[in-house]
This record gives sequence, structure tokens and C-alpha cells, in this order.
Amino acid sequence: MTGHATMPPSSTRKTHVLWLTKGLGRGGAEQLLVNCARHVDRTRFEVEVAYVLPWKDALVPALREAGVTVHCLGDRSRPAADPRHPEAVAPADRTWPLRLRRLVTAREYDIVHTHMPVPAVAARVLAARRVTLVHTEHNLWHRYRTPTRLANAWTYRRNSAVIAVSHAVAGTITPTRLPRPRAGFEPLRVIHHGPDLGGVVPGAGARERARRLLDLDPDSYTCGVVANFTAKKDHAGLLEAHALLRRTEPGARLVLVGLGPLEAELRERAARPDLAGSVVFTGSRGDVPELLPAFDVFALGSRQEGLPVALMEAMATGLPVVVTDVGGMPEIVTDGVEGRVVPSGDPAALAAALAQAADPARRRAWGKAARLRSETFDVAGAQSRIEDVYREVLAR
Repeated sequence: MTGHATMPPSSTRKTHVLWLTKGLGRGGAEQLLVNCARHVDRTRFEVEVAYVLPWKDALVPALREAGVTVHCLGDRSRPAADPRHPEAVAPADRTWPLRLRRLVTAREYDIVHTHMPVPAVAARVLAARRVTLVHTEHNLWHRYRTPTRLANAWTYRRNSAVIAVSHAVAGTITPTRLPRPRAGFEPLRVIHHGPDLGGVVPGAGARERARRLLDLDPDSYTCGVVANFTAKKDHAGLLEAHALLRRTEPGARLVLVGLGPLEAELRERAARPDLAGSVVFTGSRGDVPELLPAFDVFALGSRQEGLPVALMEAMATGLPVVVTDVGGMPEIVTDGVEGRVVPSGDPAALAAALAQAADPARRRAWGKAARLRSETFDVAGAQSRIEDVYREVLAR
């Protein structure tokens, strides 16, 4: 590798870092960038963000409020197929990689830190000779589509270091794809991130206010989830579990916070007689921390995960949780302690766990444990460890 990034930056100059991602909509990986941006050591690092999809820009204001310069690489003249859906497919824009190369050249970054596989591949191909590359892996490798896996495999060793959001994610990365380890330097790190709720625990009246915001009955047993409507989140399975739950808890409600391509299908299912009137679709919301106290339990029935920020936010709020045994979720939720961990793809098991959580005493115990467990979630510490990685790769 050649270029200015092969030498450690002068002690009088800040390290210039670009965080590169696909979009800045309201998703877990995107929210992670906002959380970390608030804790950057600005005496030593200058961080900017670039994203590809112009219509996925909900978190741009939050990044700018955190003092981060944001660059859109996509062609804003090309609208999304459906801007309401974060996974909508726009007409092909093949010019953004060229904009990325021009940006990297013009801004003279020391490090490009990539966060999604397609932009990461572009950076490895177009910018590897100009900058040092660090990549955060948010997903399980075997869950990528074949073209993504092949492109990753072809380019992955151009990274100088890889950060995995969970041990489960790290375990799916083939060691031969990584840079060679050297004395005193480990190229793969696991860094558990965390939410950034300002350390505020919901106070008196938070539940009542949140239920008014969602127009919920003050006394209804309410399960909720924050996740975009994509197949990997398996909202369909959660709806089936909710239908089973209502056989013993007929007044139970389910709140779905998010948007996505499966929304019409999910709304159709929720309108059937066994669920009619019991499911609330809120759309995408920027006030999730204010809504969480409305839930009695946070339920996430995913078939695939890295380590969801929404789950950590719920636990930090003091909510008991019911989750599936995928990705990094069992790393932070112990079955029977903070809630329940059940097999993925099993609505009956999910419903049984939600029925257990209907007991107020059990919910209080699980919620207290979840809040205690959340004290180990440290976004400031995570960002500090990421900056340690930056310093190490530039010193190599």
C-alpha cells in the first residue's frame, strides 16, 4: 500500500477518518454511527461520513448535530422506487464509486472505515492504495447473497483490520480472509457497541406518556419491537406468535415500529379476525426512546442478526426481552434472567415466552436484570476501542 496513510499522522495533526455506509436511514447499523459520533475524541480524530443512497437520510441531521460533515455519494436525481421503504431499489447509479474515489483523493483521509459490504468492496477496489482500510462486520457471512460473499472474499484482505459487532459474527469470518496477524496486533476484534440514551432511565409518568403517544390502553399487556420490515426480522413469525398469545391474553397488543418492503403483507395479516385491532403500526419514528416505556416486553423474533442496537436500547430502558437464539443476541441475553431466548422460526415457542412475560412479577424481575445487564453496554468505551484500532493500524 502506498500513499500518505502508510505513515502515522503527525502529532500536531488530527487523524482524518471517513466512515462509509450504504445509507443513513433509521436502522441499527446506521444508529450505531450516530452513537459513536457523539463520543469521538475530537482532540485526535476528525470524522466524516459518506453514504450511497440519497433517500436513506433520516439520520443525517443527527450526525450534523454531532458535528460531523456528511457527504452523499449517490445521484440525488434518481429517486427510490418507493422512498417509504428503506430497502426500496432505485434505478442503477453506477457513478457513486467514482464520487467515492474523488472524495477520498480530495479530502486526504488517513482511514476509511467501512460499514456495509457493497460500499466496502468499492473502497477496497478504488481506495486501498490511498488510505488504510478498517471494516466493521455487522452481519453473519453465510447470510450474505452469493455475489456479496464472492466480492467480499476477493477483496477482504485489503482491510488492515476488521471489527465484528459480536462473537457470533466474528465466528463466521474465515481466518484466511483476514490480514495476517503480527506480533502485538490482532486483525480481528470483537467490540460490543451500545445505545446512547444519555444515561436517562425512564422516570415517573414515562409509561403513561408513551402509551398516550401510541394511543394504547393504559392497562393492556403490550409487546413491542423496533425493526424494519425485512425478511430477516421475521415479523410474520411474531404476528403468528401474537395470534397464539391472544388465545390466553385476549387483550394483548403488539406495537411494530419501523418501515420496510413487507409492510403491506404484514398489514394484511394483522387485519385478519384473529389479530384485527390488536396490532399498531407506527411507521418510522425518531422518538423511539420516548416510546419504549409503553412496552411491557420487547420482542424480537429475528432469523438473522449481528447484534441489534434496538435490543440494547430496550434493555437500557429496563424492559424484559424475548428474543431468538441468533447472532449476538444470546451474548447479551441469558435465558430466564433478562427474559427468554427461544429458537428462531418457532412462533409457538415465542408465544409461550410472551405468555410467561405476561406475569407482572416475572416482568419486573427480568426488567431489573435487563437494566443491570445494560450497564455493561458502553458506546463511549466502544468508540475508544475503535480509536485504538485506528492508532494501531496507522502505526504498523
